[in-house]
Amino acid sequence: MSRSLLALSLLSLTLVLSACSGEEAQAPKKEKVVAELHAPTGSDDIQWKTYLSQVVSQHQEGVTDRTFPYYLPANSSEPVANDPDHKSQYDRQLENVKPAIERTVTSGNMLAFGSPDSAKMADLIVAAFAGAKPDAVKGSIVLFIGKPEDSSRVQTAAESVGAKYVFVEAK
Repeated sequence: MSRSLLALSLLSLTLVLSACSGEEAQAPKKEKVVAELHAPTGSDDIQWKTYLSQVVSQHQEGVTDRTFPYYLPANSSEPVANDPDHKSQYDRQLENVKPAIERTVTSGNMLAFGSPDSAKMADLIVAAFAGAKPDAVKGSIVLFIGKPEDSSRVQTAAESVGAKYVFVEAK
């Protein structure tokens, strides 16, 4: 009789524990409270970089590996002072991004792009992704922080190389 009592007790305990875990699974998940961020009104690099890093940190869902942030300051088309090649910051950043895309970006990574000059950053993204393999960024996320009028062409470029596209309006 003690064996049947023990078996019955274990069965009851198993049912109680499974009922508890079922209740937890059915409990509504709490939504993350995300602070509303506001883009800097000027072109101060420190303020913009701080803002962009805060936006990137709020959009890490789906990132299982690394985040690669790319930033262009305002007036990035002007040649860099004391640069023997007379290249602009735009040219230098494009030289960083384009080979990374051509080598492919592994799944789970995020490429985050932002600038006080949204149109120029969109130009850079489109140029960097042009000619890349259709699956060069497959399984990765491209986050563009900019103006809505620049979003569709960035989305087209990002999705053409297999990326999941995320847009955040800089407002």
